[in-house]
Amino acid sequence: MKYRRFGRTGWDVSEIGYGMWGMAGWTGSDDAESLSSLQRFVDLGGNFFDTAWAYGDGHSEELLGKILRANRGKRLFAASKIPPKNRRWPSRREFSLEDCFPPEYIDEYVHKTLKNIGNETLDLMQFHTWEDGWLDDERLATSIEKMRASGKVQAVGISINRWEPANGIRAVRSGLIDAVQVIYNIFDQNPEDELFPACREHNVAVIARVPFDEGTLTGTLTLESHWPRSDWRSTYFVKENLLASVARAEALKPFLTAEMSMPDMALRFILNNRDVSTIIPGMRKRRNVEANMASSERGPLAEALRKELRTHRWDRVPTSWSQ
Repeated sequence: MKYRRFGRTGWDVSEIGYGMWGMAGWTGSDDAESLSSLQRFVDLGGNFFDTAWAYGDGHSEELLGKILRANRGKRLFAASKIPPKNRRWPSRREFSLEDCFPPEYIDEYVHKTLKNIGNETLDLMQFHTWEDGWLDDERLATSIEKMRASGKVQAVGISINRWEPANGIRAVRSGLIDAVQVIYNIFDQNPEDELFPACREHNVAVIARVPFDEGTLTGTLTLESHWPRSDWRSTYFVKENLLASVARAEALKPFLTAEMSMPDMALRFILNNRDVSTIIPGMRKRRNVEANMASSERGPLAEALRKELRTHRWDRVPTSWSQ
């Protein structure tokens, strides 16, 4: 496993992190299997975990707490997220700070997360939705500084809405945040336009989420793929999105080799970008952990292949189903 500096925090984090959304409510998730996979990640040198209270109403945080306690002798980095008070994903321009993150609510969920994880402090706390316009409310800066001053949170970050990387640049430039979490993959390359240069200038860490485009870039989706109604993917992969996603994934398959799978190619494409501090693929099985960790050892893609993949950029805008 290779490591990268996490912005101005000075932390050295594994360039493949652990995204924990899929182990709290997705079809097929199992606690015993999840804990085994999390431990395998640690054994292979992984040290950065990203969870959220919303992943199973705290259940994912509780699983992370068990892994932290089982590995007390190792420096592991725990990141979580405060859910918006109105429980609306993504945020919208008309939502105010009062609607989503009033000061007393922020404090409440910091304490809830610490209780779930079983720690007195959290390495990184993030806002699970974001609007740059909230910076106009002076209570936000006060709340962020209070989190740090309390000692309960070491660093503060934001999770940027799907396909809206520009709606986070003001936050980066404000000096208030230490990290941004943003969708970045072979299709979603637009964070490179403005967000990444701003993060570079202000030494803000970048967490690349959704590296497999919610499963499209695993190469396993077909036009017949379907999920139970209770599974989030059943509302995301509506007919129009499934059709377009499968077609774009098929167009990438000629680049694969016997030695390189679609997920491997997807992760290594992101590793080419040094602005990224860590990637957080969702992993629920040990074999997925082992395969994704191996991508770090193989390193970035050859530049010729990366240039080819850059032509598959897919600029999208939020819709009623994109959440």
